[in-house]
Amino acid sequence: MNILLLAGSPSAPSRSTRLLYHVGERLALLGHRYAKLNVRDLPAQSLLHADFGDVALKAAREQVAAANAVVIATPVYKAAYSGILKAFLDLLPQDGLKGKLVLPLATGGSQSHMLALDYGLRPVLSALDARHVLPSIYATEQQIAWSEEAGLTIDEVIARRVSDGVENLSASLIALQDTALSGFESIPFSSVRCSV
Repeated sequence: MNILLLAGSPSAPSRSTRLLYHVGERLALLGHRYAKLNVRDLPAQSLLHADFGDVALKAAREQVAAANAVVIATPVYKAAYSGILKAFLDLLPQDGLKGKLVLPLATGGSQSHMLALDYGLRPVLSALDARHVLPSIYATEQQIAWSEEAGLTIDEVIARRVSDGVENLSASLIALQDTALSGFESIPFSSVRCSV
């Protein structure tokens, strides 16, 4: 099953992108394949003007469409996810995440911005018809650090959340694959009717 690592940071390098790639490496250790998409590498003018004919934007939308799961990473600025991520998500069709598992990641300056994922990004992902949005992982600048000598250093609490998120995504992907192979189509709980 295909996983897309979607980096929504306008800067490089960034903490959120490093956390995203760390999650990708952890998923690879469990046997999953992934592709990377950095929104900042897309043509800015086409992105801001919603040029649906742009070849690079079309390829990026196709990457999202081909993925079974999307791990989205963003920095949090002023209690909101990044503007370039918003611009890209706006280019997806209304059901652009239909049937996909989504794991949101974010980094920010303090714990006070933690709810930006649940109150800002999660509703957008749900509106794009994501199959399941997994529990978010948020890390502050103090909880995740980078140095040339030590590489990525993650606080124990965040490392535990990353492990849980990776295991949850992996198990969900395996269950999704097993369902697809069995030919059994899942039924949303809201459609289940029972009588006594």
